[in-house]
Amino acid sequence: MELNMLELQNTLQRYGVMINFSGRFTQAIIEQLGDAVKKYLETEATSLTDTYNVFSVFIEQTQNIRNYDVKKADSPFGERIANSGIVAIGKTPTGYFVSSGNIVENSDISGLTTLLDEIVGLDKAGLKKRYKEQLREVVPPGSTGAGLGFLDMARRASSPPTYSFTALDENLSFFTLKVSI
Repeated sequence: MELNMLELQNTLQRYGVMINFSGRFTQAIIEQLGDAVKKYLETEATSLTDTYNVFSVFIEQTQNIRNYDVKKADSPFGERIANSGIVAIGKTPTGYFVSSGNIVENSDISGLTTLLDEIVGLDKAGLKKRYKEQLREVVPPGSTGAGLGFLDMARRASSPPTYSFTALDENLSFFTLKVSI
């Protein structure tokens, strides 16, 4: 099967996608993409606030994918998970969005759903309060962060983030997260 690049480009444009990357997220790739995202947004007639918020959400989403890949490196599904990341930055008539996706183990869905449902249910004041509470919490040994990433993305969003899980088989699902700015 030959990849029809024109068809792919038309599909991305139909969804408003300006920048897209799919594949393994290494730290070097995240840094290079981050630089490209900043430069691209600076050439758009974008406010500094929008540029900073889009860039910050992009970094959070790609770091989350990378951290999950590292955490699951020894899993029987580690290689499949590591190669499943995708991120897209796009523009709609009302603003920007950053969407990402990656394969997750089904055993991790419950905890992720609980966390995201709590965040999605908070208003701006609640997000600020929860963020400050999280800053004071002790970071467990071996943790990849203080648990601030999803809260920070929600605080920068113009509306609550949306997410979904699409079952792939009895072990894995595809997790999608969209943050509108």
